[in-house]
Amino acid sequence: MPLPSELAWLIPVLPLAGACLVGLLLISFKLTMNRLSKPVSFLLVSCVGTAAVLSFALLAEQKAGTAATKLIFDLPGLTDLHLQIGFAVDVIGAEMLSLISTAGMLLMLSAHIYMAGKKNYVSFFTYLGFFTSALLGLALSPNLLEMFVFWLLVGISSYLLVGFWYDTNGSSKTTQNIFLVDRIGDVGFLLGSLGLFWVTRSFGFDESGSFLEEAIISAKLSNPTTLLLCFLMTMGPIAKLIEFPMYVWRPDVLKTPVPVSALIHATTLVAAGVFVLVRLEPLFAAGARALPGTALSNLLV
Repeated sequence: MPLPSELAWLIPVLPLAGACLVGLLLISFKLTMNRLSKPVSFLLVSCVGTAAVLSFALLAEQKAGTAATKLIFDLPGLTDLHLQIGFAVDVIGAEMLSLISTAGMLLMLSAHIYMAGKKNYVSFFTYLGFFTSALLGLALSPNLLEMFVFWLLVGISSYLLVGFWYDTNGSSKTTQNIFLVDRIGDVGFLLGSLGLFWVTRSFGFDESGSFLEEAIISAKLSNPTTLLLCFLMTMGPIAKLIEFPMYVWRPDVLKTPVPVSALIHATTLVAAGVFVLVRLEPLFAAGARALPGTALSNLLV
């Protein structure tokens, strides 16, 4: 029987497969699918519920002392750039997977009641499945490159959910605010990641931290550049955490469907921002050790 860590890749794939299946059927047979709200909700809740079971099995395995697991491979044709994809499992990641999958399943159950009889019920559940899958993929990301890809998918799916009632008053303005703030954070995150890769030639968290510290100590990287990199890397999480100065869209979230408001204000989206900061800790720690002034960036976060 395979170990939970060997099946970790299934955790984000299950909700994604369910959402893609429902989405394709909705595009092909819209009228029929809109009448199948209960089967759709059962399918997607089952997919997320199965992911939750796997997540807790993975967490139990990690808590029992199993070593962290990584499965990564080079992207074809890009071996010279050392671009890799795969997944990584450790205690923090397993805890995040358990939180996301459990919260996602409970929110889907509450959404089934809240959205009953409302327009585009099936589309809403499809977006929820896509959002949950993106967050689960984020928690399994082994490097900055893959984390940024899933970070973008989280932003796209949250945009779809917040703008779900696009035909109501003020909803379009809300989605515009969220899109603008999210893109500012994403651009900062992207520039910081590319700058870090330019300095360290690696997207790995620990490897980049070690190379960054060496570059600072050897004076290959100036103090202002180090501070700028640290600041840029925090822009994405700050946008998702809805913190100063990117909190302008916080009140607008209350105009969204209640499950979406709960998703953003109280559960998984904010936790994702914190999780990204935890994953970036080796980089901040390396900068702070080599250049104490970078601790200011960490303090501001």
